[in-house]
Amino acid sequence: MLRNGETGDWIGTFEGHKGAVWSVCLDTNALRAASGSADFTAKVWNALTGDILHSFEHKHIVRACAFSEVKLWDVRSGKIVQTLETKSPVTSAEVSQDGRYITTADGATVKFWDADHFGLVKSYNMPCTVESASLEPKYGNKFIAGGEDMWVRVFDFHTGDETACNKGHHGPVHCVRFSPGGESYASGSEDGTIRIWQTGPLTD
Repeated sequence: MLRNGETGDWIGTFEGHKGAVWSVCLDTNALRAASGSADFTAKVWNALTGDILHSFEHKHIVRACAFSEVKLWDVRSGKIVQTLETKSPVTSAEVSQDGRYITTADGATVKFWDADHFGLVKSYNMPCTVESASLEPKYGNKFIAGGEDMWVRVFDFHTGDETACNKGHHGPVHCVRFSPGGESYASGSEDGTIRIWQTGPLTD
């Protein structure tokens, strides 16, 4: 289901999955949407029409990847181009806005991978099991993470130091994402709410 980010009004519903949908996201221009489902598929949609552009089959439930590896797909050919190995199930995967990094959350770890050569750039241990992480898109100098302890934390990208902690949810946080401009970020929780948080002054 697609809703207006400012008003919450319903815009449209994408129909095509045959199982529960675990993860969804929009591209930078909000022209395409991607979804991962319990029907063992990931789908790419036209966000304007709701049409399915691509459907990628897998052997497991797709929760942005609910298994111990991340698979990168060519959206034109539908073929796997790279697999990134992790020690714990990956619950979140995001490509940075500038295309330089792939951010993943697995277990109590947030990792940043080189999107061109696929090497591990940074790996930070988190205070709890993390369900989702997102890199600030404008300067790339901070990232957010949310998980089982119900808090949404902000960290320094270069050092991994925690710089802020937001309380408000009453259930585990399953998804966090920055806005395209980085001025705010959203968190979705098992408590049935989505919260919007202000990032604060952006500096490079």
